Amino acid sequence: MNTRRALPYSLVIVITFLAGILFATAGSDILGVSERIMKPTSAQGVDPRVHYEGDTRVDQRVSIDDAFVRVADSVSPTVVQIRSERLVERSLVNPFEGSPFENFFRQQPQGEPQQFRTNALGSGVFIRDDGFLATNYHVIDGADDLEVMLHDGTFHKAEVVGSDPNSDLAVLRLVGFEGTVPAISFGEKDRIRIGQWVLAFGSPMSEDLGNTVTSGIVSALRRTSVQLGNINPFASLIQTDAAVNPGNSGGPLVNLQGELVGINSAIYSRTGVNQGIAFAIPVDVVRNVTDQLIEKGRVDRGFLGVTFDRVPETLADLQNVPRSAAQVTSVTEGAPAAKAGLQEGDIITAVNGSRLRDFNELRTMIANMAPGEEVTLEVTRGEDALSIEVELAERSRFVDDARDDPDANDNGATDREAPEEMLGLRVETLTEQQLQAMGLPVAEDVAGVLLTQVDQNSTAYRDAELRRGDIISRMNRKPVSSVDQFRRIYSDIEPGRAFMVEVQRLAREADGSVTLRKFFTALTKPE
Repeated sequence: MNTRRALPYSLVIVITFLAGILFATAGSDILGVSERIMKPTSAQGVDPRVHYEGDTRVDQRVSIDDAFVRVADSVSPTVVQIRSERLVERSLVNPFEGSPFENFFRQQPQGEPQQFRTNALGSGVFIRDDGFLATNYHVIDGADDLEVMLHDGTFHKAEVVGSDPNSDLAVLRLVGFEGTVPAISFGEKDRIRIGQWVLAFGSPMSEDLGNTVTSGIVSALRRTSVQLGNINPFASLIQTDAAVNPGNSGGPLVNLQGELVGINSAIYSRTGVNQGIAFAIPVDVVRNVTDQLIEKGRVDRGFLGVTFDRVPETLADLQNVPRSAAQVTSVTEGAPAAKAGLQEGDIITAVNGSRLRDFNELRTMIANMAPGEEVTLEVTRGEDALSIEVELAERSRFVDDARDDPDANDNGATDREAPEEMLGLRVETLTEQQLQAMGLPVAEDVAGVLLTQVDQNSTAYRDAELRRGDIISRMNRKPVSSVDQFRRIYSDIEPGRAFMVEVQRLAREADGSVTLRKFFTALTKPE
């Protein structure tokens, strides 16, 4: 039988000892232990965010929670809670009317208006260290008493320095305040990116929830639409999913450097509370408006002098232009656009080299420029690509904004408001290009105003059954051929009176051809 010679026990012990040392060394490298127990001997491959102070290793890398904490610490002292009181009138209605208990409700005569004081809650942020703060216009609208609670819990009376309903911004100042306050730093619009982290500050829902901080990301930029135009017609809004609720209005939206990137202004919700879609007025608009309000108490805006609409797909294909461009539907006589040679049917694709991402951006870009500023418009006219220089005028010389009228009633309707807006409509003078885009031949007997938007909450939509794309050709039994004529006819109608409207609507025949079908409906002029 063959036998193997056993290894000396001493040799086995030595081999085991050496193997253990090798394993321990390799394991420390794998687990990064050697990095923690040894100083680097050379700068090669060393993370510049890591250094040593004596024998102490200092890691300058910041975790996301550390970043949030730092921003909250630096921004919270600049945020305030705004409490407002206002006097309102309401008519009491008998809740038991028509029931056997009707006569038991006699506290107030039915229908007689009674005055009540109501409280409202909002937020704001200091933009200057001498006590000037920015908030939303709708936070202070109609308020006759304003009180501001600072981060340290102290209360101060505030007064309105200036307000701008069209941008939904206002500037307040602490009354009788001496000293300085922490003020927020302004960020840069061009550095705001989709997907970046942002934090929202404010007092959501309750006075007891002051200086609430929520986080999210920038969901989208340059949000414009007819609906968002009702919030702010002169801003391309920032969309975020940071939790914003009633009471957050006027509070800051900041980046992870603690810089202001926007003022929280509105939410999109079917419940009235946060559903992950909120909108903020971008920092460039905030800076422009607040600076003007502080300096001169008003906001001057640039004015081009065109009405415009979207470019239909068929027209975009025909003209080889993006569908995000703006189609000029009329030019105001004597306005900068007319002097520069712009014409109906021109298609504006870019302003100062910045391509329009949505046709509504033409309005927001121009309105945030100063009167007298020269802009370059990239225009497509037929087969020609033109570059047109225009010097902007002052908007107030040509347009009376209804929102600026202090005598406007609760629904915003004034004598100066465009009649189509009072009816819940947006109209444009019908053009040959629009007829072609509809697939219709240009005919001399087709004239009127084109409905480019119909508010679905209006009686024009619900009762008169008007729809976007309809053409109003006669109103109050008189022919309509332009927006100006539409408005003149409307002005002659007595408030509260109903009038007939002749409408032509696009229809497709059995053979596939497109035609217009006429029908009649009626509208009532609001009292």
